[in-house]
Amino acid sequence: MKIALVTGGSRGLGKSICLHLAGKGHDVILTYKSNLTEAQDTVAQIEKLGRKAVALPLDVSVSKSFAAFSAQVKKVLTENWQQSDFDFLVNNAGVGVNAPFMETTEEQFDLLMNVHFKGTFFLTQKLLPVMKDGGRIVNITSGLARFSLPGYAAYGAMKGAVEVLTRYLAKELGPRRITVNVVAPGAIETDFGGGTVRDNPEVNKFIAGQTALGRVGLPDDIGGAVASLLSDDSRWINGQRVEVSGGIFL
Repeated sequence: MKIALVTGGSRGLGKSICLHLAGKGHDVILTYKSNLTEAQDTVAQIEKLGRKAVALPLDVSVSKSFAAFSAQVKKVLTENWQQSDFDFLVNNAGVGVNAPFMETTEEQFDLLMNVHFKGTFFLTQKLLPVMKDGGRIVNITSGLARFSLPGYAAYGAMKGAVEVLTRYLAKELGPRRITVNVVAPGAIETDFGGGTVRDNPEVNKFIAGQTALGRVGLPDDIGGAVASLLSDDSRWINGQRVEVSGGIFL
């Protein structure tokens, strides 16, 4: 049994990641921003799988809170698992902004920066002292860091930054035997970005038509891939970008 910390684990991709990890016999600490009910439901589903789970509030856009959050994680580990460290970190929490380049505001840019890049950078920094040597980090980015669609210049740029950061982390954390990889989903049917991919038939059909496997992705497509990347079978994969998109825009 290992312990995973998954940010944004109460719904969507994060929830699927949590459940797949629990299905492989791991315990989970998950974070949520505001919806305690959703978080508690995810915890209950993990417990139904026979694993232990704790939900903690965290706004990844507020980096000043990370030191206190790290201390809280250590306290939860001690109280619930009688240990002071965890094994896996999945930086999943995110927000979507769709705006043409010329209409993107500084406030939108700052939100994306704080959540996706600054949040990932400094939360990882603050949590590393609580991680075990030989652990794993998976960052979640997007296919939009590889291909370009109008309206996602700021979002795609932040995800591209996370992908570069991933390689640097893999290099610097090598002495601790911590692997660091990045998973880049394609378009997924969730409520992310207002649920456009899931709820807009035209968008869904367009994406399916551009995907080799002929459909839009589902949360479990990503949850399973992340859990596999965190398994012992993937221990020699390090510093890599793994796109999990069904073959979109090939």
